[in-house]
Amino acid sequence: MFGKRKQVSRDLVTRYEAKYIIPRALVAEVRAFIRPFCVADPHAFGTPPEYTITTLQLDTPDYALHYAKEREAIRRFKLRVRTYGEIGSAPLFVEVKAKLEDTIVKTRVAIPFRMWSRELVFGVRLPDVFKNERQEVDFLQFKRLVWELGAAPVLLVRYVRESYVGTVDRYARVTFDRKLQYQMTDSWTDFGRSGLWRGMDSAEAQGFGLTYSGVVLEVKTLSHTPVWVMDMVERFQLRKSGNCKYSTALWREGLFRGYPETNEEAAESLALI
Repeated sequence: MFGKRKQVSRDLVTRYEAKYIIPRALVAEVRAFIRPFCVADPHAFGTPPEYTITTLQLDTPDYALHYAKEREAIRRFKLRVRTYGEIGSAPLFVEVKAKLEDTIVKTRVAIPFRMWSRELVFGVRLPDVFKNERQEVDFLQFKRLVWELGAAPVLLVRYVRESYVGTVDRYARVTFDRKLQYQMTDSWTDFGRSGLWRGMDSAEAQGFGLTYSGVVLEVKTLSHTPVWVMDMVERFQLRKSGNCKYSTALWREGLFRGYPETNEEAAESLALI
């Protein structure tokens, strides 16, 4: 469809992620524990260092990507478009986030906000914004998956992230997510500016049987988990939770609209992609 292309050498960063729902009162203690190993994310602002994330989630008409997560499929992925801060003030990042067993592989490509549209995804011409061929190939991969799946906008997720980066390891990140909200949408470009946001960081919405409304603590590392991370998990008795903001929002909306219905075949279709 796009003609022959030469093979592009790629060094995809693979990583491991662990999520924990912790009481708000515990955030300060964890923050103090990681201080010798992390510094504030240079892209964040203030004290603590924070920024707002807004993510447009794409899925198929039968929610195949959602059900792949719900069924814990060994091979699964998400299609999303993410931006930061005030809507329109930063580029959009087109992402394919795949999970292969316990390993995360993610590609992302920046697109100027003003250039983003449905026509950009379904058109045959590429924008002249890519810095190298790898970015062009990553964007084509996103387009291919959207086309083949018939994916479209389903909902938006928005939250405030407190973010730190490791200083003693090749790669490590620790984040705290709060003020989780979602909004149903079928728009490629609105990004929540004209809709109603619903909260989803209550104990009921998180759905883990907790007695408190928690903060999502996430730790991202490379293949070898640093010792200080293992010490942190042991010290605070952290227990992993498969917290997916997209799926949480979709099931939360089911309280109002009565969907999605169980579809055992939806996730299986991803094996063909």
